[in-house]
Amino acid sequence: MVGNDIVDLAEAKMSSNWQRPRFLEKLFTPNEQQYIKNSNNPFLKVWQLWSMKEAAYKLYTQLNPSRFYSPKSFDCAVQNKNQKVFFKDFECYTQSKVTSNYIISEARLNLFEINSEVIRLNVRHHKSQSKETKSALLSSISRTHQVPFSELKLQKSELGIPTVSFNSEKIKVSISHHGQFGAYAFVHVALPAKGGVSL
Repeated sequence: MVGNDIVDLAEAKMSSNWQRPRFLEKLFTPNEQQYIKNSNNPFLKVWQLWSMKEAAYKLYTQLNPSRFYSPKSFDCAVQNKNQKVFFKDFECYTQSKVTSNYIISEARLNLFEINSEVIRLNVRHHKSQSKETKSALLSSISRTHQVPFSELKLQKSELGIPTVSFNSEKIKVSISHHGQFGAYAFVHVALPAKGGVSL
């Protein structure tokens, strides 16, 4: 299982004013606010922490299917390159990559390898961006598992939690897009071929 979240930094600068009154208090714990205050670049730290929370939320809702909005309840702990997020009795590891254009965070229960990619989107319309990101995800799964693209099906539960199915197997995935960027993540699993042989 995996969760991810991407933030287009140019889009974030235009659409969100993190310095407005009570913005930080509503979304971040006192410790997180201290991380932001002590950072050499508070803007980047805000969106790194936000993406960590979102990625952890997506992972949590795969384990505990639900839909809710409580970003302050997801508590980020950052020590050098070690990152964790806590929510009630749930905890997970996160890894973030900060570039000049975007921040991407990925959450997992253990420090295993995942398949993931960031893509620059060719369209601006929200639904078209979602479609482009999903297509890139399915293409990657098709290549990784050596299964026909046409036989992969991306489905969402009633709560919006995505999975990709092939025959009777299901792959847990995470998808995110914002501004000019899309991102996907999934864990490599052994898929049975139609004849029952693992690929």
